[in-house]
Amino acid sequence: MIAIAAHYDGKYIVPDEPVNVPRDKPLKVQIELAEARAGTREYSALDWIGDNAVDDPSLPHDLAANHDHYLYGTPKKEP
Repeated sequence: MIAIAAHYDGKYIVPDEPVNVPRDKPLKVQIELAEARAGTREYSALDWIGDNAVDDPSLPHDLAANHDHYLYGTPKKEP
């Protein structure tokens, strides 16, 4: 599923940024009104992290300390 930010101009739903979807293919569209954030004009990285946090036991317990190891294969740092 792809979620995009968009607005309704009174006639059409208009994406707020470019969308990478195939042309002339059927789509299933679900509309959900986004809540306005008081005093905030943009969606911050911390908001995104909070909205997408996961508690997954398959994630390594030392991911924060050894993210370079898991991303790039560098040697692990020992605590």
